[in-house]
Amino acid sequence: MPKARERNALKRDEFVKRVQEMGELGSREEAERATKATLETLKQRLAGNEPDNLAAQLPEDLANPLRGKGGREGFALAEFYRRVAEKEGVEETQAIRHARAVALVLQEAVTTGEMDDVRHQLKDEYAELFGRQGE
Repeated sequence: MPKARERNALKRDEFVKRVQEMGELGSREEAERATKATLETLKQRLAGNEPDNLAAQLPEDLANPLRGKGGREGFALAEFYRRVAEKEGVEETQAIRHARAVALVLQEAVTTGEMDDVRHQLKDEYAELFGRQGE
């Protein structure tokens, strides 16, 4: 089954480029900042080993903000976006677009099973983060 895994593996440069395009970011640096802010916030929200499990499927330097135990903080999606905006140093409306871009690229980069595990820990309202309105 290694070939199936390889298909899911996005290289770091490709991941950042996709975030930049989808998030309508002006530079690679902005896309990297958005990615780091979103993954750090996701780690705070997830519980247990889930951040490490997610990190294991990402390129090493992208995975660093996820390393370690999750924060188990049960905050709502609005708070997720607020935290991303604060970490990224942008307006919340921009952070929403950026976080959604990171989440969509993340779904392309990891296995379906891993994303199911992540979604299982999040409240239903988080479906919009992953581009699934009204589910």
